[in-house]
Order: sequence, then C-alpha cells, then structure tokens
Amino acid sequence: MRQIFPLQLASALLLLILGSSMVLADPPQERPANEEVPKAPYLMPGAPTFEMTLVNFREKYNAANPTQQIGEFRAIPDKTDSALLTRAASKINEDLYASTALEKGTGKIKSLQITYLPIKGPDEKVAHATAISYMANLIRQFDATLTPAQSQDKINNLLDKGKGMQFYQQQVGAIRYVIADNGEKGLTLAVEPVKLALSEP
Repeated sequence: MRQIFPLQLASALLLLILGSSMVLADPPQERPANEEVPKAPYLMPGAPTFEMTLVNFREKYNAANPTQQIGEFRAIPDKTDSALLTRAASKINEDLYASTALEKGTGKIKSLQITYLPIKGPDEKVAHATAISYMANLIRQFDATLTPAQSQDKINNLLDKGKGMQFYQQQVGAIRYVIADNGEKGLTLAVEPVKLALSEP
C-alpha cells in the first residue's frame, strides 16, 4: 500500500535536515507532501555508514522491541539524479515517524531518525511518552550496554540539552546523536556514525 506522508511531517523533516545553518521563519505552506526534501548539510558525500542495511536494522529493532515495532519504510522521492543518498520514512502512528538516509548502491544506513509531531489534548502525555520510548529504543540499538532505564535517561538528557535548538549534537565514541527541536513543528532524534581520527604514532 502506498504511504502518504502529511504536510506536517514534510515540514518537520525539512527543518531537521536544514540543520543549524539556516533558520526558517515559517514552515512551507504549500509544500506537497511528496516533494523532494533537501539533504542534511551534515551528511557530506564522505560521511561514513553503519555496517547495516535498513532491512537488518528493522529485523534487529523489531525483535528487541516487540511491543513498539517500526513498519516498512517508503522512499521519499528525490528529483536529483546525482544524489548520493536515498531517503525513506515509516509512519509509526499519527504523530510519530521513523526516517532514514541510506547510501545509494549499498543501502547502508547513514542516519536514522525518530520524529515526534507534538499534539495537544488528553492524549498529549501518552503520545510524548511513546515518542520518548521509541527514541530510547533507537539509542539502545546502537549501545547494547544500556538498560531500558539508562537509555530513557540518556534521551531525556539529550532532549534537555537540545531543548529549543534546531541542531544540537553529542558524540559518544563512533556515534553522533543529533537533536532537532522545532517546537510544535516537530522534535527529532537522529543517530549517525562518525569517522574516528587515527591516533598519531
């Protein structure tokens, strides 16, 4: 079944991938949901990949989190023929999405994101808690030493430090965590690999 992504998701993804180098006063108002979304400036051509494909990630993630699954990802159209990345997204529920940037050719993951589109009303607290839980699950996929409680503490710490910032990053070993907090337009956690510099002899 063809997945249609709403305007709000397109705006949230756009704000995430524009990073800290640009500030938008207003989200695009007439942007089609399937229009091309520009690439993240921090995903340069030489950026590394995780040694896993999206299929491998989903199998591992869903096996570890049977009550909080991530469904099949659908490609986000890209009008740039020379693009080095493939982008895709998966709708978890009405206010929560997973998305990814993949290396073309190998399909290996360069970036994985969970985006929460805040809601108001009686379901707000539950929706927010669900989003935090998915983000903690994602962190735990890349640091198996963390317990569920520790991964919850880690994401809460990251969100506190990145509160109100369009681009906040924290590197831990070979992993970079990126927080993009755009208020009502969306809150995103991205997990990415980084190249480690070799020590001089």
